Amino acid sequence: MTLFIKKFVMMAVMFVFFTFIPEVAQATSRDTIHKIDQFIEEQQNISKIPGLSVIIVDKGETVYQKSFGFADTETKTPVTSDTLFELGSTSKAFTGLAILQLEKQGLLKRSDDVRKYIPWLTLTFNGEEQVITIQQLLSHTSGIPSNSITRIPESTADNALELTVKTLLDQQLNRKPGSSFEYATINYDVLGLVIEQVSKQPFDRYIQQKILQPIGMNESFVGIHQVHSSKMASGYKIGLMKEQPYIPPVYRGNIPAGYVISNANDIARWLKLQLGNSSIYSISNHVIQESHTPDQTVEPFDTNTYYANGWAIVEKDKKPYIYHAGENPTFTSYFIMQPDEQIGVAILANMNTSFTTAIGQGVMDIWEGKTVQGQHVSSYQKLDKIVTIISAFVIVISMIFCYLLFKIAQRFYKKQREVATLNYKRIFLISVHIVIVALLMAAIFIAPNIVGLNWTFIKVWAPTSITVLLYSTIMASSLYLLLGLSLTVTKKNI
Repeated sequence: MTLFIKKFVMMAVMFVFFTFIPEVAQATSRDTIHKIDQFIEEQQNISKIPGLSVIIVDKGETVYQKSFGFADTETKTPVTSDTLFELGSTSKAFTGLAILQLEKQGLLKRSDDVRKYIPWLTLTFNGEEQVITIQQLLSHTSGIPSNSITRIPESTADNALELTVKTLLDQQLNRKPGSSFEYATINYDVLGLVIEQVSKQPFDRYIQQKILQPIGMNESFVGIHQVHSSKMASGYKIGLMKEQPYIPPVYRGNIPAGYVISNANDIARWLKLQLGNSSIYSISNHVIQESHTPDQTVEPFDTNTYYANGWAIVEKDKKPYIYHAGENPTFTSYFIMQPDEQIGVAILANMNTSFTTAIGQGVMDIWEGKTVQGQHVSSYQKLDKIVTIISAFVIVISMIFCYLLFKIAQRFYKKQREVATLNYKRIFLISVHIVIVALLMAAIFIAPNIVGLNWTFIKVWAPTSITVLLYSTIMASSLYLLLGLSLTVTKKNI
């Protein structure tokens, strides 16, 4: 009897385990997915991002792949898993992997002076020529200043990459190579040119043939010039407190640092490859793991965070995370992986916003059973709101000036005002008005240079409201000068 009872109890326990436990797990998974859906929809609404693709891989499986919003708001084309997005700086991992691949083939060494492959690239620090290694370019310790991005030329030419790297020749290094970290996107453009010199083929072709195609990323492209597809999302940036369509210049020379173009299907493959559970072995897992090895010869650039080869490596809650954000003028992306649990999250968005990173971090937290910490605040959104309000005020002032000018013209036409004889007082007043406007214009156009920027860069990267404020201020200043001159050179006809 006792043996029978034991067997019965064991069978009952097994029945409960195999019947109810999977249902509980499924219910938990459904609840987690519902939380993720809700979180993304809330953040998309707050951020004004037109369209998103979100991917989660877990232990080699794509467990979540959804699209939100529109690839094009005008045509109401929805985002799908096939929609193409610019990746921004998450493209750097492809370039970093290519360098390691070439090293494995014995075609270069990361300890090599970059001048071995680009002989004319001699850069100086404090007036002295410096040796910059390939590894220092990979880990952003080359000393190249971060604001070198402002000098990247607009170009669609075949030699755009060389033209971009040559902009460094008239720039001093910010620090001694290898001494400390300073993120400079152009480091990876230099690496792209190294890849061209070593492989004897254009960078875009090398990445397509040696990285993308071997791992099955057949729907991805290297630069916008390769894209001949209706599946490309339209790009947007924030402006006047809503999303604004914008077509930025083409920076073909910046492709190695920021212009791989991909979709949710291919990025799922990329994450699985990075986590070592891809069924495609055309790229050595050892090389993949090597690309995640951080440079700890310098101080961390953030709390417990070091840079690797196109990836940032951080230890949080005693667990390693591999991540990178990407930001182009009208697109953003964010990839984050937890290698111990083999979890990867990717966010693709067709707007320039820091919310993309916040969404990616939040999705990872929810999937790991954590609570999302606080509501993200975008500095771009805050700036846009302030600038929009100021722009509205300036436009109202301009309208008042227009009205006053109209009244002066009307009175002049009705002979209520007449041309005044110029005297010293009137000449002085005219001079004062001209000097005030001249100083204001000079301040406006010189101000960006003080912080190492320029208006061309600002117009491309900043919220569109900045451009509105610029032109509305120029208009208001011109109207103010015209009004001042009108009042000074005319007088009431008594």
